[in-house]
Amino acid sequence: MHPLGAVLLPSSNIRRNIMKKTASRILALALTASLILSGCGSTGTGENTQANNEKPASGESSAEKPAEEEKTEEVAQGEAITDLVISKIATSELSTFNLLNSETSADSQYLTNLWDGLLEVNSYGELVPAIAEEWGTEDGGLTWTFHLRDNAAWVDVNGNEKAKCVSQDFLTAMEWILNFHKNDSANTSMPMEMIEGATEYYEYTKSLSAEEAYALNAGEGSKFREMVKIETPDEHTLVYHCSTAKPYFDTVAAYGCLYPLAQGLVDELGVDGIKSMNNENMWYNGCYTMTSYIQGNEKILTKNPLYWDTDCTRFETVTIKMVESSDVAYQLYQSGEIDEVGLTESNIKTISGDESNPYHDKMIEWPNDFRSYQFHFNYDKRKEDGTPDTNWNNAIANEAFRLAWYYGLDLTPSFSRTNAINPLSCENNFYSMPGLLYTSDGTDYTELVRQELGLPQENGETPVRLDADKAAQYKKQAMEELSAIGVTFPVGIDYYISGSNQAALDSANVLAQALSNSLGDDFVQLNIKTYVSSATKEVYEPKLQSINISGWNADYGDPLNYIGQETYGNDSAYYTRTLSNVNDLEENENNKALLDAYKEFSSLVEQADAIHDDLDARYKAFAKAEAYLIQHALTIPNNYNIGWTLTKVNPYSKMKAMYGIQNNKMKNWETNADGYTAEQVAALKEAHESGK
Repeated sequence: MHPLGAVLLPSSNIRRNIMKKTASRILALALTASLILSGCGSTGTGENTQANNEKPASGESSAEKPAEEEKTEEVAQGEAITDLVISKIATSELSTFNLLNSETSADSQYLTNLWDGLLEVNSYGELVPAIAEEWGTEDGGLTWTFHLRDNAAWVDVNGNEKAKCVSQDFLTAMEWILNFHKNDSANTSMPMEMIEGATEYYEYTKSLSAEEAYALNAGEGSKFREMVKIETPDEHTLVYHCSTAKPYFDTVAAYGCLYPLAQGLVDELGVDGIKSMNNENMWYNGCYTMTSYIQGNEKILTKNPLYWDTDCTRFETVTIKMVESSDVAYQLYQSGEIDEVGLTESNIKTISGDESNPYHDKMIEWPNDFRSYQFHFNYDKRKEDGTPDTNWNNAIANEAFRLAWYYGLDLTPSFSRTNAINPLSCENNFYSMPGLLYTSDGTDYTELVRQELGLPQENGETPVRLDADKAAQYKKQAMEELSAIGVTFPVGIDYYISGSNQAALDSANVLAQALSNSLGDDFVQLNIKTYVSSATKEVYEPKLQSINISGWNADYGDPLNYIGQETYGNDSAYYTRTLSNVNDLEENENNKALLDAYKEFSSLVEQADAIHDDLDARYKAFAKAEAYLIQHALTIPNNYNIGWTLTKVNPYSKMKAMYGIQNNKMKNWETNADGYTAEQVAALKEAHESGK
C-alpha cells in the first residue's frame, strides 16, 4: 500500500454489546500518524513523498455516535471548501473499479470513497458504524453478528437508486472473492484464514471449469451457503462463524474482503462485466459517485445524494488531478489549483530556509500513510532472457551478505529525501507499524519487538541499528563464503523505478550513494533500471528486480496481517507470492540455510497464531517471530513516510485507521480555504486530543 505522524496516548472507550450483555473488556490502542497498497501492500514507485486508538473489545459494539461528530471548537477561522481539488501521482492510477479484486491502496484510495463496508473508523482510529449499526460477539470471537441499517442504498453514477444494500450483498461478495475463477485468488487470505468453510469452498471452485464456477452464486440452497458458515437470518442481519476464536475479527470489517457486492449488479453485468466494470456502469453505496474518469488524467467525485449517513459533511465535488511528480503538484498548489500537497526535499529546504517565503509558517509535519516500509529481497531473480541470475541469487541467499546490509546500511540520506528537517523521524526498525496494537498495560506491540531484538531506544540522532564492527565482520564473512562458490563482486543490485519520474530517479541515486558509502563499491553496486507503465507486469511478474522498497498498511488489527505476508509455503502471503519468490526456490545446498530460516520463522508465526485466549501472550509470541525475521535479515526495515505538507484540510479531521482501507475517505473533513498555519494545526491537534 505512503504521508502523517503524531502519537496519541492510549485511551479507553466502552462499547455496548449488541446482545445486551455487559461489556467485559476495555482494550486500549493509540493513534499514530503515517499511498500506495491499502491494507495492503505497496510495490512502490521509487518515490516516497506522500502525504487506533482503540481496538473494540471482544463481545462489544458501538451504536453511539462517534465522538468526532461533535465538532471540536473551531480553532482556525476561514471559509470552508465546498469543491475540493487534490492531486495524485500518475503511477498510482486506478487499475480496477472492482474493489473485491484489488489488493493495493493505489485502487482503494479512490474506491473507499465510492464503496462502503460494514464498519469504518473515526479520526481517533476507533471502529464506528457504517452499513452495520451494531455488532459484537457472545463467545470470545468465534461468532460475530452484525446488524445492518435499513437506509443504505445502491445508486448508479447519477445518484439514482438501484437497490437497497442488504445482507445478501455481503454473501454475494464473499462468494465472488472465494470463487477462484471469478476473483483470481485476490483477497482470499483473511476469509480463508478466519471463516469456517471458506478454504473448502475456494478449493472446490478451483476444481471446477471456469464455466461451472461462473454459474455459482450465494443464493438460498447454493453450494456456497452449504459450505461457508455465514448466515443471513434476515435482510439486516449477518452472522459470521470463525474457524477458531478471532477476537479481532471486527477489525477485518474495515477492509475490502468483507465489503458487499450488489447481486442486482452481478445480474445486470454478468461475471465478465463485473471484472471490467467502470465508473459509468458500476453501482455505488459510498460517499460519492465518480461522475467523470479520464485515465491518467482527471477524476471527479460527486456527492452521493442517497448516502446513508445524512449527518456527515462531504464536499459537493472532489476533483483529482493526476500529476507526474510531486514537483508538479507543488506548482499547482502555488497557483491555487489544488488544496493539499506533500513537499519534496527541495521544497522543504527552500521554504524552511527563507522566513519571507509565504509558506514558511504553513509547513505541517505529517506522515502521508500508516505504512511500515521494508527492503524486500527477490530470492529467485531472473535476467531479462528469463534465465536465473545466479550471482545475485547465491549472494542474497547468504545470511552474512544480508546482515552486512542490516548492520551497515545508513539510510539517513534517503530519509532526508522525505524529511529534510527531521530525517530520523523516518527511521524504522520493525516490520509492523507502531500504533497498531497495545498490550493490556498499554505497551505498544513494537516495543515487544524492540526488546526481542535488543535494540536501544531510537534517539533521533543516529540510526540505532547500525554497528560498524558487525557490518565489517559480516561483509568479510560473506565475501569469503560467496567467493568460494563462484559469486563475483561487486554484486549487482537491479533496482527499478518509473522511467518518467524524476523524483524517483533522484531518490534512487541517493540510495546508490548510501549503499556505496555504507557497504563499499567492492561489495555491491546499485543498477538503476526503469519500467514504462506497470512495475507489476514489467518487473515483478518476470522477477527482474533484486530489491524492492515497499510499505504495508494493515488490513486488520493483529500482528499476523503484517508478518504473515512473509510466511513460507503460503500462497496467500502477499510478499512471499509477489516479491520474494522464496516459495519457488529449489532445495539445494546454496538455499538450505535460507529455506531453513524461512521455515523456522513460519513455524513461529503459526505458534503465535494458535494463541487465541490471551492477547498479551499472542502479541509476545508474534514479537518473537517478527524479531526472528529481522535478525536473519529475511527482509530489512527501511522507513516510515513522515514528511511535510501544505494543506487546506485539517489533518486531525481525517479518518485515522491503522488498518483497513479508509484513510483516504473524504468524509467529515474540516477545511480552511486560506490554508492552515503550523500554529493553527498545533492548536487543532491540542483540541483533537482534548476531545478524546
